Amino acid sequence: MYQPSSRKEADMRLDSQVLDLETAVKDGILGGNCGVISTGFGLKNLDLKLMAEELESIDVPTVFICPISLEPMRDPVTLCTGQTYERSNIVKWFSLGHYTCPTTMQELWDDSVTPNKTLQQLIYSWFSQKYLAMKKRSEDVQGRVKEVLENLKKVKGQARVQALKELRQVVQAHGTALKTVVENGGIAFILSLLGPFTTHAVGSEVIGILVNLNLDLNSKSDLLQPAKISLIVDILNEGSTETKINCTRLIGMLMEGNDFASQNVASLSLLVGLLRLVKDKKHQTGVLSGLVLLKTVCSNESVRNSFVNVGAVPQLVELMPGLNTECLELVLCILELLSSIPEGRLALKDCPNTIPNVVKLLMKASENCTQLALSILWSICKFAPEECASLAVDAGLAAKLLLVIQSGYDPVLKQRSAELLKLCSLNYTDNIFISKCKLTRTIE
Repeated sequence: MYQPSSRKEADMRLDSQVLDLETAVKDGILGGNCGVISTGFGLKNLDLKLMAEELESIDVPTVFICPISLEPMRDPVTLCTGQTYERSNIVKWFSLGHYTCPTTMQELWDDSVTPNKTLQQLIYSWFSQKYLAMKKRSEDVQGRVKEVLENLKKVKGQARVQALKELRQVVQAHGTALKTVVENGGIAFILSLLGPFTTHAVGSEVIGILVNLNLDLNSKSDLLQPAKISLIVDILNEGSTETKINCTRLIGMLMEGNDFASQNVASLSLLVGLLRLVKDKKHQTGVLSGLVLLKTVCSNESVRNSFVNVGAVPQLVELMPGLNTECLELVLCILELLSSIPEGRLALKDCPNTIPNVVKLLMKASENCTQLALSILWSICKFAPEECASLAVDAGLAAKLLLVIQSGYDPVLKQRSAELLKLCSLNYTDNIFISKCKLTRTIE
């Protein structure tokens, strides 16, 4: 049978029975950040599985991970090859008829397993320390949240702004703070701070907190009151970029699952504020957040006419160059929604860059972008065929449509391309159409 060399035995010592606590810390196998390892196990009442689940977001030392399941070990056992596994995993491996070491694939000369008690204690000690440290931080956060909430009830003016700022920072940094706010009646109190006399400084901080909370139906209904929505929209128009994004996200949260919210929330002021946000390409997070909300708002047919009236179409058309695929799809989706009404089609037709910008996107960004672009082009070319079809042809539409037809795209998409190509060719003879579209090279 195969016997491992002394060199390989040395390489495997971290996983074998020779592992002891002092050597583990000294050699740095725990990453050098584990602190002092306690050998006293008065914490046996803590369940290792529970601790591992609650600490799943932290980096666990690789020596604690079972090579089979890639999960932390609770009952590590070592094979004759020096490799260590979770007992249940290696037993299952043997039950499947394997008589090799899963990691090295060496044939086993001894099928017995040795409990690695030292490693088990080291794992338990490490998780216990991390778990108790997490609980201590959680308790500190809970105490601080309670203290800030009590302070908020007493202070006004700039002191209230500072207290809200601190609460916002704690809520953003610690997930446990959210639960404490809820359990101590913090949501109702924070909502009460939004009113007709609320300053934008206070309102901005309140919104920054609310956007991080899971609001129930009552809280959303409270925020959907006209006075509070009006305040949020005002802050959206006048706040910092971070505040604008928070306002946008909060309004989006209020509209989730509420089919009637669009009519209550949508206003010219909101639409103008969102357009300003998405036009600021320096802040991509703001562009994305604004477009997501605009798409949601425009899903309500009654809002589309107002959106067209504030000059949204040319602004969105000019916005397209330079956007990433995700934002492009949102812009095209909004424009497609607007093209469903006569006012929207007219605005798209009258914007000189609509056809050139949309034609460029065919076969360029994604299949979804191509589908949306085709839908927009079909709407405006059918709306004003004599004017728009010739412009589309001059912009190179025909060659792009032939590429779509020859592609592996969805058959429905190909059919729409063929219909649009036929629509564009109606005003030309075959020879003139081929010549004007410069299709010779494409056909070759």
